[in-house]
Amino acid sequence: MMPDYRDDSEQDSSALWIEGRPPASGVSRLKRWLFPALTAAAVLVLIIALGVSCEHTHSCFCPLWGLRCSGKTAEDVQQLQLAVQNNKDQLTSVVEALKQLSALDALSRSVAALKCSLEHIINNSSAAAGCCPMDWDLFSSSCYFFSKVSLSWEESRDWCEKQGSHLVVLSTDAEWDFVTHRTVSQTFWIGLTDGRTGKWEWVNQTPYVMERRRWRPGQPDNWSGHGLGPGDEDCAHLYKDGRLNDLHCSTRCATSARDTASAAEQRHLWPDCPVQNMFVSVVSTSELLSLIFILVLINSTYRPKLTLNVSH
Repeated sequence: MMPDYRDDSEQDSSALWIEGRPPASGVSRLKRWLFPALTAAAVLVLIIALGVSCEHTHSCFCPLWGLRCSGKTAEDVQQLQLAVQNNKDQLTSVVEALKQLSALDALSRSVAALKCSLEHIINNSSAAAGCCPMDWDLFSSSCYFFSKVSLSWEESRDWCEKQGSHLVVLSTDAEWDFVTHRTVSQTFWIGLTDGRTGKWEWVNQTPYVMERRRWRPGQPDNWSGHGLGPGDEDCAHLYKDGRLNDLHCSTRCATSARDTASAAEQRHLWPDCPVQNMFVSVVSTSELLSLIFILVLINSTYRPKLTLNVSH
């Protein structure tokens, strides 16, 4: 049996390996944390420096931006002021034009009254027969106006009412003949509708007695397939052949606008003609003719001009 022994050196090295390294000193630990700490401090200083720099830069740019905005606002305000001034100028032009139109209308009425007086003098008739404005036709103590403007039935009715008249109401055969003779080859609205009650009546709300001979064949048919919105054909017009036809009231008649017109009737406009009596009593015929000529000349040359300058 071999003797059992161990070398001391092996025992010592084994003991050292088991126990491990001795703990590091405080200087080693300081060196280990020094570099990260310095790096963090440098980064913090850099962040603070950049913040101060940005704040300074922002404080420098803000006044410049404010001036820029203020300049733009001032320019916008100036443009608005110019637009307001232009609108005021246009409104002034419109007011002046309306005044001129009012003066022209008064002048036209004076000319019409003088024309009526002249007719009474020439025909040696009384003022009781009545007289009509210019461009109106006299028939059986009524004045008729035949327009060539394309309008709907409602627009035609409103226009007539503004003239102190109404859409034509045909009461007698003689009146039918007079109107249809002047509306041949054209289409005219008349004051006949069934829109209010569903029954045909005149605009002055007098009842209408149906006369089939006055209507075109198959009319009125109250057709609803016109495609012009709600409502049926509730308004009557004179067709080119002088007979009646019903249409949707918003229609500007079946033909072109140039051929479309409204027939208006005005009862006894200036029936007593008070102005002409005064002129007849104080002026001679030659003086009256001279005065009429002057007024007609002024009426033909005095035309108000309405000019609107629209700025874009």
